[in-house]
Amino acid sequence: MLTLGIETSCDETSVAVVEDGRKTLSNVIHSQVQLHAGFGGVVPELAARDHLERLPGLLELALERAGARPSDIELIAATRGPGLAGCLLVGTGIAEGLSAAWSVPLTGVNHLWGHMYSAMLAVPDLEPPLLGLVVSGAHSDLVRMPEHGRFEVIGRTRDDAAGEAFDKAARMLGLGYPVGPALDRLARTGDARRQRLPRPSLPGLEYSFSGLKTALLYRLRDLGDADEQTRADLGAAFEESVVESLLEKLDAALTQVPSKEVVVAGGVAANTLLRRRAAEVVGDRARLTMPPLELCTDNAAMIAAAGHFGARHPATVDPSLGWGG
Repeated sequence: MLTLGIETSCDETSVAVVEDGRKTLSNVIHSQVQLHAGFGGVVPELAARDHLERLPGLLELALERAGARPSDIELIAATRGPGLAGCLLVGTGIAEGLSAAWSVPLTGVNHLWGHMYSAMLAVPDLEPPLLGLVVSGAHSDLVRMPEHGRFEVIGRTRDDAAGEAFDKAARMLGLGYPVGPALDRLARTGDARRQRLPRPSLPGLEYSFSGLKTALLYRLRDLGDADEQTRADLGAAFEESVVESLLEKLDAALTQVPSKEVVVAGGVAANTLLRRRAAEVVGDRARLTMPPLELCTDNAAMIAAAGHFGARHPATVDPSLGWGG
């Protein structure tokens, strides 16, 4: 069965064709980095307009690369949230039009489900039950997935998500857009031991990163005009604190809720240090799946995969904000 996926939740425009929810036949992604670079962040109105302009060409290219025709598509899956409202309306609107024109059923997909299902595109034999850590610009959630279509949030951030914390730290350190990858590169040249920062930790499986951002702000204030090496050391220290906090709770969750399968996904899962340390923390207790970099960032293949399985399994979801069906 072929599913056409459409992703427009933020600043990536993507169209993909996925077979049986497991095999990516095409996954075309257009990044808006250059469009927003001069503003230092995503401008929602510009993002929505660019999605509208790019989608028709990406749709044609995705079908061509997959060797598929509209008549081959049996399901259309589009991101319905969470995300920027105007951007989501562009994607869902075009998906509704295609559904009517092609007489193909349409399903709306929760973006966070997509990140979880990106792992199944990377490892086709992956099956629930599994334990997941979804880390992105807006979410840092520990999730149990007992079966397809069922998600239980067992831990999350009380304030900023890890990706948001990285973005704000990078701006404090004077890095350009996109700030997340820039911080990752800077941290590789630094030594966290020269500029230690606090390790945020809350009871249970909850996260908090606002205090860590404040600590970095005060450290920079006290240092005055920090040179390049000091900034790199601070970047490394901040990155280490965030990663250790994320994985401390993942380690605890794996102890409390043992699972043979662990997934770490989302945009922050592209971080070099997180990928290395996650493998060390999980060890031989479970099989760890971290999608390749092209499946960590927002993409339509993960939306198509989640749509394929979501259409076949009645949803039972945690009522917490963001993980609705």
